Amino acid sequence: MSRPKWINWAIAAGAGALALTLLLPTSNRPAPEPSAMPDAPHEEHANKQQLKVQDVKATDLLTRMDAKQHLSIMLEKSATMSDAEFGRYIQDVQHTHEHIRSIDVLDTKGSTSKHFAKASGEGSKVEQQKLEHSLNLAKKAVMKRKSFESSSFPLGKEKYFVMGVPSKDGKKAVIALFSQNVLNAVEQHQRKNLRMIPYPREGKFKIESVHPDTLNEVTVKTGHDNANASHFYENEIVIRFRQEPGERDMRIIKSDLRTQSARKLGYTYVFRSEHMNYEQLHSYFERKWNPLYMEPHYMYLTNETAAEQTDVTIPNDILFSDYQWNLPAIETNRGWNLTKGKEDVIVAVVDTGVDLNHPDLRGKLLEGYNVVEPKSKPLDDVGHGTHVAGIIGAIVNNSEGVAGMSWYNKVLPVKVLDNSGSGTTYAVAEGIIWAADHGAKVINMSLGNYADAQFLHDAIKYAFDRDIVLIAATGNDNTERPGYPAAYPEVFAVSATDPDMNKASYSNYGDYVDVMAPGSSIASTYPNNQYAALSGTSMASPHVAALAGLIRSLNPDLTNTEVMDLMRQSVIDLGDPGHDKYYGYGQVDVYKALQAASSNSAPLQFWPQHVRQQMDNTMKKYTK
Repeated sequence: MSRPKWINWAIAAGAGALALTLLLPTSNRPAPEPSAMPDAPHEEHANKQQLKVQDVKATDLLTRMDAKQHLSIMLEKSATMSDAEFGRYIQDVQHTHEHIRSIDVLDTKGSTSKHFAKASGEGSKVEQQKLEHSLNLAKKAVMKRKSFESSSFPLGKEKYFVMGVPSKDGKKAVIALFSQNVLNAVEQHQRKNLRMIPYPREGKFKIESVHPDTLNEVTVKTGHDNANASHFYENEIVIRFRQEPGERDMRIIKSDLRTQSARKLGYTYVFRSEHMNYEQLHSYFERKWNPLYMEPHYMYLTNETAAEQTDVTIPNDILFSDYQWNLPAIETNRGWNLTKGKEDVIVAVVDTGVDLNHPDLRGKLLEGYNVVEPKSKPLDDVGHGTHVAGIIGAIVNNSEGVAGMSWYNKVLPVKVLDNSGSGTTYAVAEGIIWAADHGAKVINMSLGNYADAQFLHDAIKYAFDRDIVLIAATGNDNTERPGYPAAYPEVFAVSATDPDMNKASYSNYGDYVDVMAPGSSIASTYPNNQYAALSGTSMASPHVAALAGLIRSLNPDLTNTEVMDLMRQSVIDLGDPGHDKYYGYGQVDVYKALQAASSNSAPLQFWPQHVRQQMDNTMKKYTK
């Protein structure tokens, strides 16, 4: 595939181009300026070491849950298939799932009726004895209609575990040996991704939380915090007037509050404003109407461990409920009530490529392009791009693996980084241009460096001028130094939060940061039909790219700048009120953003830009 003509002049620049990585530093890059939130080097390393261990443990749990599902499906298949059909099915499973090393199907008497195996690590005599012991324990358990799961054990250069699952009627069972090579891959990946080694909310109402005695604002991060918090609708107020307002009074109030209605119950009214919060409403009514009393419109919750939300979609993907804390944290489930995305709104992943055969991405991926080797497919030989793609578009509600944020948006894989996880400025620039020329409406870039390369900036401008929303991660050095491409004005910069909605300890920050998104121990797809938990701003960025894709699916009339402005305004404000350098505008809120985008026309705050765009489009029709 030939390169676009406009960049032929720059071929010579490719040889000496700046290296860009998966937000991993090059060994010879300038030292970061001192952080405004410094950690001592040993503290920072200890924090990252702890997070790496956490990601490996989470990946272990993901692997085991996925393994149990595979064995349950095998039992179902064995009951309905002929021996020949089942044999072909198992061979296909082992071919597409390299980590399943052996499978034994047992009958009711405990004898092996079918055995499927492929080469695994030789291991020492002691290691082989451990394997045999685990297999025997599994056999004894399944014969008693009990499941079995061994601890991890070494066998040669890899770790393994044994799992056994009986059928519901107890007539059959399946025992399998699983390789855990993914754990080593995740550990090595995170050593680079976290820069441990040198390397080249809430429905149609906004909710506030206050202390029930003082009404001072409090932050509710855990269930325990609810013991000292009451909740109310931030843009509503309950009023009892000293004298019943007349029709003229109500018209004035509705005009001042920019609302069309007021609810009345008994002696009291509930007013809602689209532009005032509770404090502003309180000040307005106190100053102008002197009511008998004013109070927040409180929420009352059932005294149960967890309140059910009937309007929240809970997908059946097996890893969702236990491991995907990130999607509910940004109100993705509720956002699905407004849109699940559209196939014609394409989100490009400019990265290391994608596992094109992953079952949880099947049907979601377009053909894409490999800048590194143009004659080859954009296959992922690192794992990073596959993980990013899964956050955006892993198949939802297929009873397998994880759920992506979008049900229907297509993902366009563009491989610009090689098997070391790095690439040149030229390669990244070409990938951005290629994506812009091949239908991308959103481009995610979980990569970067600290050098401002004009060559790359020109490619960014090329895509931006074609109305594409460009999203980039800020980096994992806990530094205020601007990272590029995230710091370019045309790019929407994303930093990472942890499950407590704090700035992740590794996350870069600065005045250029737009928003935050979950980035710690994020479960997603991984090469060779596996799943992994990874941490980094690389994981935060695709949450926002997926949101931009959902917004453009719901309201295609919005320009790229309007989409970005909308995402900045539709957040859960963290840190200091408004924009600050540690949290940007706040953490993205999918439901709030989609609700703001859900009108048939552009939101009111974007009206001048929207009219200008419509006028430009009209002029183009008559000037061709």
